[in-house]
Amino acid sequence: MAEASVPRLRPHWPVWAALVLAALAGVIGWWWMGRPVALPDAPSSRIACVSYAPYRRPGETPYDPTTFISPERIDADLRALSQRFDCVRTYSQGQGLAAVPSIARRYGMQVLMGIWLGRDPAANAQEIARGISTANANADVLRGVIVGNEVLLRGELAPQTLTGYLRQVRAAIPASVPVTYADVWEFWLRYPQMAQAVDYLTIHILPYWEDEPVPPEHAVRHVAQVYAQMQRAFPGKRVMIGETGWPSAGRPRRAARATLVNEARYLREFLGYAAKVHMPYNVIEAFDQPWKRTQEGTVGGYWGIFDVDARPKFPMTGPVVEEPRWWWGWIAGALGAVLFGFAGAPRDKRAASGLLLAGFASGAALAWQGRQMIYACRDLFEWGVSIAACMAALATALWLARGLVPSLAGREVVPSAPGWLSLGWLFAMAWYDLLLVVDGRYRDFPLGLFVLPCAGWALAAWLDPRPPRPPLEHRLLAVLLPALGTLVVVQEAGLNLTAWLWLGLNLALAVPVLAAWWQAVRLDPQQA
Repeated sequence: MAEASVPRLRPHWPVWAALVLAALAGVIGWWWMGRPVALPDAPSSRIACVSYAPYRRPGETPYDPTTFISPERIDADLRALSQRFDCVRTYSQGQGLAAVPSIARRYGMQVLMGIWLGRDPAANAQEIARGISTANANADVLRGVIVGNEVLLRGELAPQTLTGYLRQVRAAIPASVPVTYADVWEFWLRYPQMAQAVDYLTIHILPYWEDEPVPPEHAVRHVAQVYAQMQRAFPGKRVMIGETGWPSAGRPRRAARATLVNEARYLREFLGYAAKVHMPYNVIEAFDQPWKRTQEGTVGGYWGIFDVDARPKFPMTGPVVEEPRWWWGWIAGALGAVLFGFAGAPRDKRAASGLLLAGFASGAALAWQGRQMIYACRDLFEWGVSIAACMAALATALWLARGLVPSLAGREVVPSAPGWLSLGWLFAMAWYDLLLVVDGRYRDFPLGLFVLPCAGWALAAWLDPRPPRPPLEHRLLAVLLPALGTLVVVQEAGLNLTAWLWLGLNLALAVPVLAAWWQAVRLDPQQA
């Protein structure tokens, strides 16, 4: 066995610098979210057309056949929407939505009326029969009838079958009402024969959802390029943008970030562009739709111009604030500092200062995670799991801080955390890494949750001159984390800052384990 050597103590200043920077990040980060952001004004507060889905209450979803929206609710919605919009687009005839055209007439609105199609021929026949009846009774308020929405994208119907449905509707309603089909713009190019079955093309351009996501500063330019491309590809056919918009919350996709400021920016800039070129368009969507979070993750529920309580999410002129209640982050940081101070029972000023910095940073980080939970959690189970995870992260950070701070005061070497605790966090991060790699399109990055244990272990490991030899399962997971974190960055084409931060957390948790293993091998090669 190699002769034991006296471990060399590492300097403390990197840890102090990290604690100060972490606390400053909490202060500046929350202030940054609360600052007013200057944006170009929209040319008008009125919008030509907006997608209307009334499913805002808990449990309401278009996939539940028992859901029914009363005419009174539709009336209240359209009365409010008529103050800002000239037209609404619907997607189906069921669950009470067949009443939309007749109610829209009361408020001088027009309707892009949708007929929903899927795999079931019987359901399709019933929906088409209702749609034909509604169209014949309300032809004067219909801007068009949209037979099928993204059914080719979903792969639920063949183009020939869809063409048959389109021709059936075209033959059964007044010639004054145009008939169209709506899909993502690429699918019109993939199935150009569909243009012969419609009176005009209805295309969806959603820069955030593109296979190559477009950042907000280039989004309207992308829309203009696609619109021009579609006009060249289908000369003689009118082209309408049937869906365009931007989400206000959810995971970033490469350089496309889902924020309230970016939603306001995109909508204002798009409306300015649409007014200049006089294009027909429809914006998605009127209200946030909580049910979409089941299919599309957090981001699916936050495409609305209004929230679920029908309140405008942002103004159409003037600056926009991402988080009006930003000061809650500072309050959470202060509470974290108080908690760490009392629980750590510091004996001198240096220890007290370290605990206060660690506590403030931890509280501000958990507040960040809490804000994400408000948008992401759909039910009591998800709230329960998320809160339990946050409490585990806070307890871990406090445990590590209580061992770390006395070392900064020069009294003792930082003690090691229990092996089962570090193994639990290594496993939790590896598990979420796998989810992001295999099925990450709709998953958020829980940075605020994992930063507490990851940063805490990295700082504690720096101060520990002789860490214990990590067990095999710790080493295997520590090798896995950097590889998976790197794959996440690669999937985001290196453009997603959040993915880079996520990789940093993987390294902060894995490197101390690998370093301890390497040190043990150097001191005793037989331990390899």
